[in-house]
Amino acid sequence: MMSNERDLVLPPRIERLGELAYNMWWSWHPKARELFRRLDYQLWRLSVHNPVRQLQQIKYYRLEEDAVDPEFIGLYDSVMADFDAYLSNSETWLSSKYPGRLNRPIAFFSAEFAIHNSLPIYAGGLGVLAGDICKEASDVGLPFIGVGFMYPHGYFHQHVSADGWQEEIYTQLNFDETPISRVLNAEGNPLVAKINLGERDVSIGVWRVNVGRAELYLLDTDIDENIPSDRSLASHLYVDDPDIRIQQEIILGIGGVRVLRLLGKEPVIWHGNEGHVAFMMIERVKEEMERGHVFDEAVKRVRSNTVFTTHTPVPAGHDVFSIQLVEKYFGSYWNQMGIDKDEFINLGKDDGAGNGKFNMTALGLRLALTRNGVSVLHRGVARRMWCGVWPDLNEDEVPILHITNGVHLPTWIAPELVRLYDKYLGEDWVRKHDDPEMWKGVWDIPDEEFWFARKALTTKLMGAMRGRAQERLVEGGIEARQLLFMGSLLHPEVLTIGFVRRFTEYKRPDILFRDLERLKRIVSDYWRPVQIIFAGKSHPNDSDAKRLLQYVYGLASDRDFQGRIAFVEDYDMHIAHYLVQGIDVWLNTPRRLREACGTSGMKAAMNGSLHLSVRDGWWHEGFNGKNGWTIGGGPEMAGAEDEDSEDADDIYRLLEDEIVPLYYERDRHGIPHGWVEKCKESISSVAPYYCGRRMLKEYTDRIYIPTAISQPYD
Repeated sequence: MMSNERDLVLPPRIERLGELAYNMWWSWHPKARELFRRLDYQLWRLSVHNPVRQLQQIKYYRLEEDAVDPEFIGLYDSVMADFDAYLSNSETWLSSKYPGRLNRPIAFFSAEFAIHNSLPIYAGGLGVLAGDICKEASDVGLPFIGVGFMYPHGYFHQHVSADGWQEEIYTQLNFDETPISRVLNAEGNPLVAKINLGERDVSIGVWRVNVGRAELYLLDTDIDENIPSDRSLASHLYVDDPDIRIQQEIILGIGGVRVLRLLGKEPVIWHGNEGHVAFMMIERVKEEMERGHVFDEAVKRVRSNTVFTTHTPVPAGHDVFSIQLVEKYFGSYWNQMGIDKDEFINLGKDDGAGNGKFNMTALGLRLALTRNGVSVLHRGVARRMWCGVWPDLNEDEVPILHITNGVHLPTWIAPELVRLYDKYLGEDWVRKHDDPEMWKGVWDIPDEEFWFARKALTTKLMGAMRGRAQERLVEGGIEARQLLFMGSLLHPEVLTIGFVRRFTEYKRPDILFRDLERLKRIVSDYWRPVQIIFAGKSHPNDSDAKRLLQYVYGLASDRDFQGRIAFVEDYDMHIAHYLVQGIDVWLNTPRRLREACGTSGMKAAMNGSLHLSVRDGWWHEGFNGKNGWTIGGGPEMAGAEDEDSEDADDIYRLLEDEIVPLYYERDRHGIPHGWVEKCKESISSVAPYYCGRRMLKEYTDRIYIPTAISQPYD
């Protein structure tokens, strides 16, 4: 049972706008977004595309006017008919291919979910992927339940000072303006689960988010029953304090299982997304032992329907806790299970590391039946990293497979391209967007129509950047000269390169600046100029990364670059849409074998941006020789002493000899046919293979269905 939606006072004729606002389905359906846009465009823009906030703030007389406007009512009825048809549709891909096979839900645990910027409880790629999985699961008909955290302070907002230093701003999320509903029990009171943390009990409240047909439950400790320190336990993502971190992961894993039990959910499959959630498996082992099974049998039963995905290709990215800290919170827990300390600790032992720590990823790998990395290359890296979990196996026998990530195409595709695809691919192209044959229709789009759409997207990006700069100027706290670094001098007709990702050393955001004079010549060429947009956050406690951001920011202020290098503050899902849709060349320069997959480049490529990347992550699979460019050599260069200098030189060479000339080679009407051809190749080769639909179908075919039908236990 859920609490009622906020008390939205709406005219009867359009009263279902409230129902629509509280289902994130609207966020990936253009007509639904257009409905809210037409309701009051100014409020839509000021709410940062948050219909709940918009409906709370709109004047009632405006709603009354819309309720009798034939054009608005026509759109309203059409959207609501689509919404109802979607929710009631029983003819999904899953029901057609596997009728009756998944009658119970898949529980998907993740530390963060990024559904839309109106629910800012995410930090980056892991959350965006989890959000895309929720949406695609809804689209293909998977019975899907997400379990995560409701972070009242979410991730930080980023301001950059005049000297280039990142400042973190934390704001309290206004739950009343957010598309969430408090989950209630049968008596109509807030549902509360209990867990033990050391010597005290902690209460957990629950919020629900409707994501199309999928359900997302977010756990919250900021409730009256808890002491102040416990109320703030879930306030921020990814805190560095290991004591708080392990408490958060106990709440998410153990508390998440208990919440699902209180909700009456009986998942057929439990999917853990990275090691943060692995205590979910421990709680289920304990449940099985409480039913009378001995430890080894309980582990087998849990393992039989558990899936685990690992994402991080570097040891430092995995959660490890000291044995003392595990003892602090689990000493009584393993006694309740009837096992000794060593049996418990061995579940999280990484035999290959030998560091005497409890490793959450090792725990997840041990207690799962099926384990996967997120690209072909990452599978090999993961097998090397975790071979210690299976000391008797050769590296190539380590049971970690791969399913390459994908992105939810309807979320990320630009409206301007949707209109072109409707026209040239057929109006049902969205339903078939993982079909490579269907994407051959991209070649039927006239070059001039495609090019004008692409330049419209670049113009929108520049406008969004100027809008953000103006907002910061009005807020105060910036100097007028900083507007130059925020993109005020950028031009949509200039070749635009984007470096858009988390600022950290291994992603090498400074690689473009290794030869400043050469870069200045490229950027400031009178006839064929280039402009570069940077965006991304450094972790608040990573001083080296913040200094790297400061270094890049400082170089951008050099007047010889003529204002053609810009930095976008506060990179989030909202500005991300403009960036992946409007940038011409998407630059990706991680150190080799340090990026498990990466998905931002997929989004850009589907929108006609061309990828310029090291052959790491998904691009190792995705590059076909015609749909973008590769930097330097392949994975064999990983760790080479001259990796940075060789890659930088190759970037300059590609820009000078191939990329810039191709972009500026125009016919008499100003159309760069060679460039457009490459863009079409990018779309047709990336969209069907690196979309979330292909990914979810692959998870279903290779993991979910085989796991569900081979269940040895009731």
